[in-house]
Amino acid sequence: MTVPTLLTWLRMAAIPLIVGVYALPSHWISLPERNAVAACLFVLAALTDWFDGFLARRWNQVSAFGAFLDPVADKLMVSAALLVLLQLGRIGSLVALIIIGREIAISALREWMARIGRSRAVAVNWLGKVKTATQMVAIPLLLLDLRPIGWMATAQWGGWLLDVAAGLTLWSMLYYFKLALVGIKLSD
Repeated sequence: MTVPTLLTWLRMAAIPLIVGVYALPSHWISLPERNAVAACLFVLAALTDWFDGFLARRWNQVSAFGAFLDPVADKLMVSAALLVLLQLGRIGSLVALIIIGREIAISALREWMARIGRSRAVAVNWLGKVKTATQMVAIPLLLLDLRPIGWMATAQWGGWLLDVAAGLTLWSMLYYFKLALVGIKLSD
């Protein structure tokens, strides 16, 4: 068990906490307090995503298991947060479907490409990283759900950013499918 892998496990452990804070009785914790706790947990978990990768490379602790577990943790964390936001009525079902559906489709595509020996054809690229970064900023803003304070309304900014993330999600999905088709043609 390396420190980077432990951080990934901690990120996965945060998922039921982010979801569970909304299941607490309202006389224990108010909705604004729930929002703040969930947003903070999400931000801390998102930071472990960056930090575990940094440490794995820095300490030369990159492992096949870590490379598998890290994106699974990310996808579960984002999907759980989107489902919470959907239940709270802060996002639309189409945005949630686009983002979650893309993650499932690309995971299946990567698995298939690995089976035919062409996994490098659909390796993570800058577009996927920008999409992920946009989601990781949008989701805590939507969880926080602060009403306008001056010019800043977290829900509004989070909604706009999540719409951008959904557009990047579609773009990156099409891009990965195009790379896969090229990879398949090269392997024939």
